[in-house]
Formats: sequence, C-alpha cells, structure tokens
Amino acid sequence: MSIRKVLLVEDDRDIARLLTLHLEDLGCVVSVCHDGNEGLARALDGTAWSLMVLDLTLPGLDGFDICRHVRVSATYTPILMLTARASEFDRVSGLENGADDYLTKPFSVIEFAARVKAILRRVEQLARKPPLQLRSMRSAELQLDLDRREACRAGAHLDLTAKEFDLLAYLMQHPARVFSRAQLLDRVWGATHDTFEHTVNSHINRLRAKVEPDPASPRYIVTVWGVGYRFGAERIEHS
Repeated sequence: MSIRKVLLVEDDRDIARLLTLHLEDLGCVVSVCHDGNEGLARALDGTAWSLMVLDLTLPGLDGFDICRHVRVSATYTPILMLTARASEFDRVSGLENGADDYLTKPFSVIEFAARVKAILRRVEQLARKPPLQLRSMRSAELQLDLDRREACRAGAHLDLTAKEFDLLAYLMQHPARVFSRAQLLDRVWGATHDTFEHTVNSHINRLRAKVEPDPASPRYIVTVWGVGYRFGAERIEHS
C-alpha cells in the first residue's frame, strides 16, 4: 500500500494534535497547518495528498476559499471539512464548494476515523481499477473527455465545476438508469446524509443551465418524478 499522506488544516492546536494521533493510528503521515494561507500553499505544493482534513473557520483564507482553489487545480484531492457551524446551509455549502464529506464539531473521534477510512477506501478502490476503459463519451452534441475533464456541446466548451463534471459523467456512464438523489449523493459525493439531498437538485439545475439547449425542456438530464434523475439518451458513443 502506498503511503497515505494527509494534510490537516486546523487552527485549534489541541484538536490538531488529537486528530493527528488518530490519523497516525490509521497509518497516515500527517502534515499540519494552522492558518488558511499556509494550508492552501501546502495543498497546492505538488504533494500527492491522499486526503485533506480542512477546518472551515481559519485565520486568513477560510475553508470555503481553500476548497474552491483546490477544486480548480489539476489534481483531485479528497476533502473532509470540519466546522463548528451546525446549520444545514453551511453543511450544504461545504459540499457544494467541493468537500467530499462534512463533519460538525463537536464530533467523536470514532466517527472521525470512520469518515476518514470511508474516503480513503473509495480513493484506493478507484486507484486499483484497471486503466481502462472509457476515455471519452458522446451523446448527440454533448461530449465529455474524461482524461482532460473537459465537456463541450456542439463544439463549445462548457465551464463545469468538478462536481458538475463528476455528476454528468456518472449519469452518462449509466444511460437510461434512474438514480435517486440519495444514490447520486452517495456515489458522486461519497456522502450519505439525507439532509443534503437537495444539493443534488441544485447541481442538476446548474448542469441543465449549462448543457441543455433548452433547460426548461431537458433532453440530457431527465427528471423521473417521485424517483430521481436519469441521463436521457440511451445511446452513448465511447472511445
């Protein structure tokens, strides 16, 4: 198994020490930053981080700012966001800004360890998959390049966020199959919190505004009332 390198960005030094101990118990090598500016610099310094544990409220840049910067970088780093803000708005904002999971303080170290192991397990399972497979997908005028993580419609580039791209790619990989919001949240975001299901709705709405010729009458991302969503075209060309 490769070395699990974890970047912990947490301004509370006591919490940082406690989390470092538990991450090390999971076999992780931990680097700690105590402010947002240093945290962002470390996140983007070229290290192949297995996970970033990111506090939301930090001196300098806050967790949302760091998350947004990391998500537009070329390398994907899983992010577990920590915060004392307990409102649903803040939790949803964390996911919509690119966090893979979200943990509200105070939390038990048992739950923290379980969330970390779940994220690392997903990442390592993806890394073990054979190089494959689908490098690009096309449906009518819509095309996705999975290597470059680029999307276009009728030859025009689509400016998709990381999660918008992941969501569209997942739906296209399973054409005509209907997914509930909870299933999409679990498989695209890696989260299983029912209270966050409407983050899927907001991403679907933004995706439609970008990929559909007429968002009011979607042809690619179709609602199945009472169930969820599916990719509308049954025929996908792969290359």
